[in-house]
Amino acid sequence: MIRVRTCTPEFISDIGDMLRLFLGDVQIVEAASGEEADYEHEIFEREGRITDCWSHGDLAHEIEQPSPTGTPVELRRARKRQVKRTLYELLKDMTGMQLPWGALTGIRPTRLLYEALDAGLDMDAARKRVMREFDVSADRAELLCEIAEMQRGVRTPEAGSFDLYIGIPFCKTRCSYCSFSSGEIGRNKKLVEPYVEALLREIELSAQLMREAGLHVRAAYMGGGTPTAIPCDDLERILAAAREAFPGAVEWTVEAGRPDTIDREKLAMLKRMEIGRISVNPQTFCDETLARIGRSHSGEDTVRAYELARELGFDDINMDLIAALPGETPEIFDATLEKVIALKPESVTVHSLAIKRSSKLHEQLHVSGAGHTQVSAEGAAEMIAHARSRLTQAGWRPYYLYRQKYMAGNLENVGYAKPGKACLYNIGNMEETASVLALGAGAISKWLFARDLRIERAANVKNIEEYARRVEEMVQRKRDLILPEARS
Repeated sequence: MIRVRTCTPEFISDIGDMLRLFLGDVQIVEAASGEEADYEHEIFEREGRITDCWSHGDLAHEIEQPSPTGTPVELRRARKRQVKRTLYELLKDMTGMQLPWGALTGIRPTRLLYEALDAGLDMDAARKRVMREFDVSADRAELLCEIAEMQRGVRTPEAGSFDLYIGIPFCKTRCSYCSFSSGEIGRNKKLVEPYVEALLREIELSAQLMREAGLHVRAAYMGGGTPTAIPCDDLERILAAAREAFPGAVEWTVEAGRPDTIDREKLAMLKRMEIGRISVNPQTFCDETLARIGRSHSGEDTVRAYELARELGFDDINMDLIAALPGETPEIFDATLEKVIALKPESVTVHSLAIKRSSKLHEQLHVSGAGHTQVSAEGAAEMIAHARSRLTQAGWRPYYLYRQKYMAGNLENVGYAKPGKACLYNIGNMEETASVLALGAGAISKWLFARDLRIERAANVKNIEEYARRVEEMVQRKRDLILPEARS
């Protein structure tokens, strides 16, 4: 347990995230009055300047800057960044560690590059500012620039539009690293029918809300879980209702995801529903790893599903990979990568394994001692670096990026696409440039209020049975979020 005393308790969560980057998965608590603290934070203000000082034992680091100005949102952001950067420098001095993302703990580093570009800097000056102010490595700063180039012209949706997300919270089996609120289809088969009926009702009511608000859909995405885990007829009913309720989307994605849920009947139905983009996700082509993480298919099953999709005319396929899966080496990951490159999907998403506390894998690695071998930070970094090198050499380009807590090596997830095949929904959602109407259990609608530079959310309940009983309440939450703004 790490005890912290800070002058800015409102930032204790961010302070904890920074400490965990260097110290691992430790518990962070505020030191009680009179209690000795492991880390102390003080603030000094004088002559229009503000100094933050962090100390740990005999070590201390301080940063002085002019007192920030601007709106309350801008003031809070500036203060938080200085508090975090000062602590980062102390921890860097203390441990000698150089982190690829420097002092950044947020999930969307591209936002910082865009802030610099919006301030009038050119791309090179913006890159240097991110490196200077946040100690981001040259390699990661260049990655941000490459992503900004891919997003040029597609980043900001037109006024009056929104993106649509539909969640199907069922999977054939639950992967050991998964922390989503998804139910295994075998154990929850009786819940599929009431869930589908509830989702159809939410689609109907939400479409009415969007018509009242005068808004239209831009891009639509069905994820999960695994949408193709449910019966084909049920999936078709949902898609037919959604396409009728929200017409005009320029992009429709369905995460077919698990190869063991993909067959000719479902793929033919998706073509009939005019779904242009699908995912066929191997995660790895190593059968031993697939068994270890709880996936009930082989690498050859992935190839079969992919080739069947090609046979039926799908020309926009994504494949997901996960670096640093337990027991894998850089050589095993490279073999998976080469297999994907040979298949030539239009896009490839490379994830760094994030071991969430609610996942089975966290229990296996940290509690039960199930014998899994966790990949080192150096091994994870080697895998991610090789993926970037090989994919870019083969013609894919990075087009979106996000980070998560508890990621292997403090790295990142990156989506790569062939030119012209970047997913609009992914860009809008990850860059938070598009409002998202989200339907289904556990789905979170996210609405942008550009005039106030703020984002507000309306979450649906996660429990499938509760969701089915409370659909009208979930839609009312969206109505309270969206309609007042649309009318103002």
